[in-house]
Amino acid sequence: MLVYREDVCETSQGVLRVRSYTQRTLSAAGCQTLKTYFHIDMDAFFVSVEELFDPVLKGKPVVVGGRPNQRGVVSAASYAARKFGVHSAMPLRTAYRLCPQAIFVDGHLDRYRDYSSRVFRLLKTFSPQVDMASIDEAYMDVTGTERLHGPPLKAAHLLHERVKRETELNCSIGVAAARMVAKVASDQAKPNGVLWIVPGQEARFLAPLDVRKIPGVGKVSEKNLAALGIRKVGDLGRLDERFLAERFGQWGLALAGKARGLDAGGWFDHEVGDENDPKSISHEHTFNEDTADSSVLEATLAHLAEKVGRRLREHKVFARTIQLKLRYTDFSTITRAHSLDHGTQLDHEIFSAARDLMRENRKPGSTIRLLGVHASSLEQDEGQMSLLAEPITERWRKALSAMDQIRDKFGESSVSLASGLTGRFRERVHEALPPDVGDAKRRSED
Repeated sequence: MLVYREDVCETSQGVLRVRSYTQRTLSAAGCQTLKTYFHIDMDAFFVSVEELFDPVLKGKPVVVGGRPNQRGVVSAASYAARKFGVHSAMPLRTAYRLCPQAIFVDGHLDRYRDYSSRVFRLLKTFSPQVDMASIDEAYMDVTGTERLHGPPLKAAHLLHERVKRETELNCSIGVAAARMVAKVASDQAKPNGVLWIVPGQEARFLAPLDVRKIPGVGKVSEKNLAALGIRKVGDLGRLDERFLAERFGQWGLALAGKARGLDAGGWFDHEVGDENDPKSISHEHTFNEDTADSSVLEATLAHLAEKVGRRLREHKVFARTIQLKLRYTDFSTITRAHSLDHGTQLDHEIFSAARDLMRENRKPGSTIRLLGVHASSLEQDEGQMSLLAEPITERWRKALSAMDQIRDKFGESSVSLASGLTGRFRERVHEALPPDVGDAKRRSED
């Protein structure tokens, strides 16, 4: 029999709500072969980090992402701001109209990366099998750790307390035999809660939830499903798989599996803790004011190329395809790509390819709203280089390695190539955490 339970505990860090679905009888033998996953999601992560450095912000409507008169979108909003309808990915100007009393913060990326690294290191001490799905959430495989940490709910409770004690940040934890269900559970546990879905009860837990709660179901999918009368996960679970496959192809089959609480879909193709290299790396920038100045555009392109090159080197991969993204004032957007004869992770080669693409494809005299540089066709080595080019390439490698070390020590803005100096801009949070950070995981509101 399924029983819902919610405990309110007083801890040294305040009130902790522990919620779980449990059964009165559950044989140990039935659980021996099952996996146990945690999904850890930091509560209002960017805002919470800002509050550590400025306690005055606590309890107030706070918006992270930029100033209200700037272009750009909300990267995070405090729970107080969300009461006014403010949410992530909303234009900053819209957020200001909804909540003019909010405190707008540019954000501090170095702080977020630092605290994300702290959380990751802490999780690794709890289980060696950890995947950071994004800067503020992670999956853990804790199967077989009961002798160390106790049964699932107790282990989650212990981890929850450790995160608070060692980082001063709140998190929510979902526990389940499938990663997808654990993710949904952590969302249902927010804020600052723990929710365990006992094996065998996944479909029953998911059934009353809106289909939008399923990871990967966005606005378009939600609309298409609603047209078929599917609004709850339970509605989806009652449909025949063949019908879903005919309507939506492979995505329909994945939806059918998710409705039953299974790990279906691309993100779950690998085991937690396995190497999961990015498929592409990109950075883009939206100008505060549209510009037709070619020198400004090329300097900005050089700065974006630096960012892409640095992250290629961090991942130890080489790109064979460089793509330019160009958005005009009227919001029309083009992408153009060029394939290199060798893999690269060198800033100047990435810039040269992107600059040539812009010079060849930009409408003469047109004003530009957004520029982006995208690297793909990633490989583990650069391939065959010409004997004449190799000595020059090696000197560039050494120079860029030295620059990376300086940035590691003194920050991203401490050193730059001359071509990108005038194109430097203050990083917006949503631009500095590009799509390949948690590529398969769409970022959603906490």
